[in-house]
Amino acid sequence: MAYELTIEPLGQTIEVEDGQTILDAALRAGIYLPHACCHGLCATCKVQVTDGEVDHGEASTFALMDFEREEGKCLACCARLESDTVIEAEIEDDPDAENLPVEDYSGEVVRIEDLTPTIRGIWLKLDRPLHFQAGQYINLEIPALGGQSRAFSLANAPQEDNIVELNVRIVPGGLVTTWLHANLEVGEKLKLTGPYGRFFVKKSANLPLIFMAGGSGLSSPKSMIEDLLNNDCELPITLVYGQRNRDELYYHDAFTALADKYPNFCYVPALSHEAEGSGWDGARGFVHEAAKAHFGNDFRGNKAYLCGPPAMIEACISTLMQGRLFERDIYMEKFFSAADASQQLKSPLFRNI
Repeated sequence: MAYELTIEPLGQTIEVEDGQTILDAALRAGIYLPHACCHGLCATCKVQVTDGEVDHGEASTFALMDFEREEGKCLACCARLESDTVIEAEIEDDPDAENLPVEDYSGEVVRIEDLTPTIRGIWLKLDRPLHFQAGQYINLEIPALGGQSRAFSLANAPQEDNIVELNVRIVPGGLVTTWLHANLEVGEKLKLTGPYGRFFVKKSANLPLIFMAGGSGLSSPKSMIEDLLNNDCELPITLVYGQRNRDELYYHDAFTALADKYPNFCYVPALSHEAEGSGWDGARGFVHEAAKAHFGNDFRGNKAYLCGPPAMIEACISTLMQGRLFERDIYMEKFFSAADASQQLKSPLFRNI
């Protein structure tokens, strides 16, 4: 059985299947509703029900309090319709968003490469091309693990047709990442859903771009930078990328080659724990320190895109703001695990990330 969902202020009505969440139905219709954790814990996807009935599902009582339920609010990532329903949501119009519908794909693993001791590159050939914006991500489903799924950024440029690249860092104790590192083989059939996310280049701003990344957070900047250069972008582009040591610094040669080829692209690698006397002649220290040294602590007139672990993100935000770049010009990837969301990992410097 299906119900109709009307989303205001868009005035658009979509069909929602029995058992399908409001968020999933909206994304599959190409309608973006603000969201983050997708576990009913962070409250980013809170909407107002103005007509109809919903089942609140697994929504946390901390993210959606009893009085809010009585007022007709629900969490779109958990709520399922019990009748035809009307909701009101805060939907921002973004001129750079393509608003692509989320779809299901199947893929075959055609290449596996250990990029670093802890990061594995995985290439899948899909059953049909995946149209996405550079910076977006997919949910990868592992049939061998009973359908367990995890979110991974797309590391390839959108121009690469039906081949997608994922850079997977092994997480100690992580069921999915451990399996992908220890058991995945070429020829394996996997499923994925996407594209997801609002992390993409604000091309309409026409401002110089700074990418600050750490660890496997390089995936999205790699895709975004390659997309910009493939489309003959002439704006200044700077990538500041940090790892602990040279062994972990993947795609170093590729970015060095791009910097040699494109005069508007600057690559600043930084190592925080590289041994003295190793021969490394690049920057030493953390990403925010390397960025501050490179720009002279003046980031005005740029757009900044941050990808990496929470501690790196916090340090980069602080450094950018000290250098006179503020919230309206700083963007970051919004990945939350259930554990992250339950701890409310949000920057105190930002209203909502």
